[in-house]
Amino acid sequence: MEIRRAKHSGARSWRRCRADLLDLTDLTDLLDLDFPLPELPDITIYIEALSARILGHTLEHVRLGSPFLLRSVSPPLSAVEGAVVRGLRRLGKRIVFELDGGTFLVLHLMIAGRLKWKPPSARSAKAGGRATLATFDFDNGTLLLTEAGSKRRASLYVVIGESGLADHDPGGLEPLAVSTSVFAERLQLERRTLKRALTDPRLFSGIGNAYSDEILHAAQLSPLQWTTNLSDDEIARLHAAVKSTLVEWTERLRAEIGAGFPEKVTAFRGDMAVHGKFGTPCPRCGSPVQRIVYAANECNYCPTCQTGGRLLADRSLSRLLGDDWPRTLEELEEQKKVRSAKC
Repeated sequence: MEIRRAKHSGARSWRRCRADLLDLTDLTDLLDLDFPLPELPDITIYIEALSARILGHTLEHVRLGSPFLLRSVSPPLSAVEGAVVRGLRRLGKRIVFELDGGTFLVLHLMIAGRLKWKPPSARSAKAGGRATLATFDFDNGTLLLTEAGSKRRASLYVVIGESGLADHDPGGLEPLAVSTSVFAERLQLERRTLKRALTDPRLFSGIGNAYSDEILHAAQLSPLQWTTNLSDDEIARLHAAVKSTLVEWTERLRAEIGAGFPEKVTAFRGDMAVHGKFGTPCPRCGSPVQRIVYAANECNYCPTCQTGGRLLADRSLSRLLGDDWPRTLEELEEQKKVRSAKC
């Protein structure tokens, strides 16, 4: 609204508004565009922690705190009560509980869903508070499903058999279990940007916004480079970065949690290279990390390491600023100097 008023109050005010917007380091205060969506390393650690606690134990009772969580009708949720947990697995970014009789619970945490483990003493009607979407009472403790915020995106399905489970599989390849040639074939199925391809669950399983930023930085590739415009060396480098990044972060999280339960699942970690590090020095070259803001998310990258020094155009802001949009880090620094001198 302020931008619209400035544009119609005269060219001088509009130019001043555009100049103020050029200080991209201030955008963090204006936009809340990144969310800590659990990805492959986080889901893997959840499953390991759950396996140590509930594998072989009986799911005695399930209590729903929100009617919007359960998305299936048949079989009813009561069908899993009294069943023993026989296995846990990851299906994309979903956690699958395998129970007696070929029944499965399919849980998708989505953006803000989180799990908490409580001892048997936590069994009460109000366990977990308002944010609790469901409580799963086992014979040795209680698993709480919580979701921050007012929007309810997390989902829970009860399905029968492997065929029913397959309906919830987006079809993405497991990135740690395929050869470079298979990875390349899937990557180049369509002409898409690398960022979009890596985060498409129909192409690759478990990779989201945070780790795709880290992968592309490790591979020194632009997030906007086309999948069909890669050399064999770049594809091999990208595949190696996918494996090394996901394995490294899974091991880091595993060491951090130890025998405990993952209570602080987040996409923002202080020792990440670029994700969530806008404006801070790239650990490889020292250039300030930049970002592209789009929809309800953002992409972080190093222009020196990944784009040959070019600043990638932000879909909305670069269109708004037009010719004032800096194309390189040098232009950005020069514009900052000019504004500082005027002040």
